[in-house]
Amino acid sequence: MWDLFYLIGKTDTQMKAIALISGGLDSAVATRLIKEQGVELIGLNTVSPFCLCNRRSRKGCLYGSGEVTKKLGLKLISINVTEEFLEIVKKPRHGYGSNMNPCIDCRILLFKKAKEAMQKEGASFIVTGEVLGQRPMSQKLNTMRLIEREAGLEGLVLRPLSAKILSPTIPEEQGWISRDKLLAISGRGRREQMNLACELGINDYPCPSGGCLLTDPEFSKRLRDLMKYGKLNLDGIKLLKVGRHFRLDEDAKLIIGRNEKENERLFNLAQENDYLFMPKEIAGPTTLGRGDFSDELIRLSCSITCRYSDLNGNLSTDIAYRRIPEKEDRILKVSPIQENQLIGMRI
Repeated sequence: MWDLFYLIGKTDTQMKAIALISGGLDSAVATRLIKEQGVELIGLNTVSPFCLCNRRSRKGCLYGSGEVTKKLGLKLISINVTEEFLEIVKKPRHGYGSNMNPCIDCRILLFKKAKEAMQKEGASFIVTGEVLGQRPMSQKLNTMRLIEREAGLEGLVLRPLSAKILSPTIPEEQGWISRDKLLAISGRGRREQMNLACELGINDYPCPSGGCLLTDPEFSKRLRDLMKYGKLNLDGIKLLKVGRHFRLDEDAKLIIGRNEKENERLFNLAQENDYLFMPKEIAGPTTLGRGDFSDELIRLSCSITCRYSDLNGNLSTDIAYRRIPEKEDRILKVSPIQENQLIGMRI
């Protein structure tokens, strides 16, 4: 437990707290409510490769949190938790949600990072935008208490949006925060938060509700495949976000771009020893092959690439391919694979 006597001894100075900022509506409103009570706030954002909070920037949630803290005039601390989070995804202590989302373990990690920031910054408590009952796995009352306990933050996590329907926290009991100015929101809707944001002049929150790729069924299916073959790493995860995916065998997979933007993305994500396939003379996708490719699998990859090319009625076409860092393309004339042959390969 945080040293309460130390915290009480700070009441004669301005209180300081760590505000967890996702870039979403809830955290922006919660932070603003506490800022208006005269608390000095420091924003904290954790970066992971699974965030869906903002797609206007490659920085994802960091973009959103940066915009929010800039408008609120707060310092922002950003912590990359990718490596730690990947270990959690492999085997979460508290299990998965409906797909591959280890929500409880994720929150525990986030709160532990917030506690470290508290100690470093001399802050006294944590502020979050959590709403009781909003998320089915991590925002139930007993789960919230479990997360606080395992992070060593019992009584020190203030949830301004739901505070009046939760037990008073230490900041409220000690008079650092006025409970009367907190709210009693619960459930999954966000109408109350949107109305309050309007009243507070918060008109451009980068993402209303945030989100996580691990809750997406299709992404989760691809992730399970990656884990099954022992390839769970950041480079592999980046590829999961792009294109159509096919498992050729236990050592080789194929990713096919669905549009010009994805074609460019795959080209940029290609690494040494990856294969690149694309039609030589007609419009079609960029295809990335990762793993060990025999001559048979190279021909199969060309045939799959042909399947998604603009054949204009032709029965076959030339597919150019090379293995990075090779500079010269090789050519195979192939016919498109039949759709029924793809069914067992598609991830």
